[in-house]
Amino acid sequence: MRRRAFLALFALFLAAPAVLQAQEETVVVYLVRHAERAEDGSNDPPISEAGWERSRLVGTMLADAGLTRIHSTDFKRTRSTGQPTAEGAGIEIESYDSRDLPGFAAQLKTMPGRHLVLGHSNTTPQLVEALGGDPGGDIEEMEYDRFYIVTIIGGQVSTVMLRFGELYEG
Repeated sequence: MRRRAFLALFALFLAAPAVLQAQEETVVVYLVRHAERAEDGSNDPPISEAGWERSRLVGTMLADAGLTRIHSTDFKRTRSTGQPTAEGAGIEIESYDSRDLPGFAAQLKTMPGRHLVLGHSNTTPQLVEALGGDPGGDIEEMEYDRFYIVTIIGGQVSTVMLRFGELYEG
């Protein structure tokens, strides 16, 4: 009986690091709004030349980040914003449904790794908040320079908001 108890405790001791590691796996989510639009009168405009500049900058900023996944809404402007990053990292862009941000946030929290999420002015701050982070307020209509980093470790969330490229002066 003692031997069985000892073996059970020993097995738990060996399994503990794996269990702790699984609970502590880090999720890093980089979030940006799509780059500047080229208004073409449609509901799904492409990005402008300034938008392409900004999208290439996102790719440069994340070139050494070790991205594991890229998520985008299914619009030209979001997918184009992620294109340089996806090409540089050799990662396909996956679509997500921005109408279910709480569900998408819950999914992201279970996916260890480093993610780039491309969204919109009315979804990016809300997704930061759904992840447990601090969005720092609404994004203005012509504001394209926010770059969020949300880090989740063992249920603890930290948020960093940076500005990049041509700065918004609203």
